[in-house]
Amino acid sequence: MADAAPAPATASYDVVVIGGGPGGYNAAIRAGQLGLSVACVEKNPTLGGTCLNVGCMPSKALLHASELFEVANKEFGTLGIEVGTPKVNLPQMMKQKADSVGQLTKGIEFLFKKNKADWIKGTGKIVGTGKVEVTAADGTVTTLTAKDIVIATGSEPTPLPGVDFVEGKIIDSTGALSLPAIPKKLIVIGAGVIGLELGSVWRRLGAEVTVVEFLDKVGAGMDAEVATAFQRGLTKQGMTFKMGTKVTSAKAAKDGVVLTLEPAAGGAAETLTGDVVLVAIGRRPYTAGLGLESVGIETDKRGFLVNDHLKTGKDGIWVIGDVTHGPMLAHKAEEDAVAAIERIAGKAGHVDYDLVPSVIYTGPEVAWVGKTEEQLKAAGVAFKKGKFPFSANSRAKINHETEGFVKVLADSTTDKVLGVHIYGPQAGEMIHEACIAMAFGGSSEDIARTCHAHPTRSEAVRQAAMGVEGWTMQA
Repeated sequence: MADAAPAPATASYDVVVIGGGPGGYNAAIRAGQLGLSVACVEKNPTLGGTCLNVGCMPSKALLHASELFEVANKEFGTLGIEVGTPKVNLPQMMKQKADSVGQLTKGIEFLFKKNKADWIKGTGKIVGTGKVEVTAADGTVTTLTAKDIVIATGSEPTPLPGVDFVEGKIIDSTGALSLPAIPKKLIVIGAGVIGLELGSVWRRLGAEVTVVEFLDKVGAGMDAEVATAFQRGLTKQGMTFKMGTKVTSAKAAKDGVVLTLEPAAGGAAETLTGDVVLVAIGRRPYTAGLGLESVGIETDKRGFLVNDHLKTGKDGIWVIGDVTHGPMLAHKAEEDAVAAIERIAGKAGHVDYDLVPSVIYTGPEVAWVGKTEEQLKAAGVAFKKGKFPFSANSRAKINHETEGFVKVLADSTTDKVLGVHIYGPQAGEMIHEACIAMAFGGSSEDIARTCHAHPTRSEAVRQAAMGVEGWTMQA
């Protein structure tokens, strides 16, 4: 692994980025590309932040491995593949996950060198306008000066009142990525992206999974019709859901964890026992020890830094990613990073948060961009809907992956696409067709009249777009 840049007592840069996650490292790379001298301050031993080290990437490694394990167990026979009974080698599964993550972190270090971006290893703290103090692990302090400072410190798991973390028993998402054994009973608190993805990993590997959710539907922010189908699909796979339920306490014992539950609307309490409890109720901005008070920056009630086109309102201080408003997603942080750095360099920069796609990488996947039906109805927007099931898609049928559908929502008058929602195979790959169409103000007819290769799953998107005007041809 490449060493971080040596830390002199003082150093001056055009830009100092605090945080080396998807927002921070992309900001540093883009700054280097534009000829700005840049330093990225990161306290952890590797670059990449939560996403690369203990989030997006390791979870996808486990999702992929567990999907293949389930396919081998349940589908190989149907496909005419005869092998012995597959077994889980959990240490090897964790090793390949770690190896993949290690390759990615080294890749970021290479990109820093390529683009002349310095990695300053240590904890960054703003100590005044244009000044960042970096404290290394050995206590050495370096002062960095810069015309512009970019805050990219990311987020951390939100704790649940009344539930204290206990190593190996009551865990957050980081703990769920490195369990030493497959739990017999896993309880997931929270039916959002993180809870459902990690819950599905351990269910495939053999755990009995129960999901407890305060709200009445899974996937906060998801279109209601999709959420209903998605929960039904996960239930068929073996997950149990306790919706509209709040957790009031958790007690760890030698033989497991006992949760006390109550109906969200009020009612009698009950208990639920599991071997491991995963708390996945969301994330919150991480700004501890950042020194915001030294430059008069305040957070809102939820801990977010307020911005105007990524500027904090204080001279030369910018904010990107999870620590400010907008979807708390790695790719949103990357868009913020590019926009902020390009503005610093005197170029135009803008992010349309309505066009940031969301994906849940379960099997099948869920992906969406733009407005839901509920949002359009609440806003009084007249719209038309086209819908197409994967059960009528040739490639999906051949591959035995017919669960789900595509839904396209378009303005009743102009036909402009307002939202696209996909529940089905490879949804996360297909959603970008909708993103591009919507970025250019495209209509459902634009998608419907664009030739799609046959047979592909993406034909389902075209057929759903045809359905907006009532001429779906394959269902």
